[in-house]
Amino acid sequence: MEHSEAEERGNAQTAAPDLSGRTGTAPKARSAPRAKAEDESAKPEKSDKAWTIVGIVLCVILIPILIVNYTMIIKGLLNKDRVPTFLGYCPMIVLTDSMHPFIDSGDLIIDKTVKPEDVKLEDVISFFDPDGNGTSVVTHRVVEILTENGKLSFRTKGDFNNTADTTPVPAENLVGRYQFRIPGMGNVAMFLQTTPGLIICIGVPVVLLVGYDVIRRKRYEKASADDTQALLAELEELRAAQAARKEKQE
Repeated sequence: MEHSEAEERGNAQTAAPDLSGRTGTAPKARSAPRAKAEDESAKPEKSDKAWTIVGIVLCVILIPILIVNYTMIIKGLLNKDRVPTFLGYCPMIVLTDSMHPFIDSGDLIIDKTVKPEDVKLEDVISFFDPDGNGTSVVTHRVVEILTENGKLSFRTKGDFNNTADTTPVPAENLVGRYQFRIPGMGNVAMFLQTTPGLIICIGVPVVLLVGYDVIRRKRYEKASADDTQALLAELEELRAAQAARKEKQE
């Protein structure tokens, strides 16, 4: 980023198998452990749905942020002489009040790359400062469009400045045309360019996504374990009932 001056289970009753060979026995009610497990299973399922929604929201928000951040960072590293863009748009941080009150210091502005011929009077553009070191970017308003010896250039001026900029801006210096701003977000973006900021910007989204996946897996494993315990408890009751019937028959 450049700096610019500008299956829940059913509760149906089931018939316990009669292993004595008799038929026509009436269905029996659910065993207590099984019934309890099934009743309690509804709670985790509702909670799982909530966690699923949270996971979807995190993915929808964080994945695009990661894609944009990585793209901007890679482009910036590969070509340090150009302002990195994403799908033709470039965010920039405003450092001064030369465009006050239209744009203020600390704002984050979004420019769109355009052809120099499409720039019109009163457009706010961002450009490499012809009087700067070749890397500084300025965002000012176009007050005059010049054509000299077939070459296009722009006379610019900051809204808060008393006079126009001294040197016309060559067409090749154009970065993009102003689209909109996010007040105060430039200060946040400045912090995100620091080491702690990069850790937050890149590390936190990854941690959140991994954390969600870990929690989801643990909850699924716990629900599976509870179901297994309930089935084992019911099986023990069936064995005990079978043993009791055999004792009575003997």
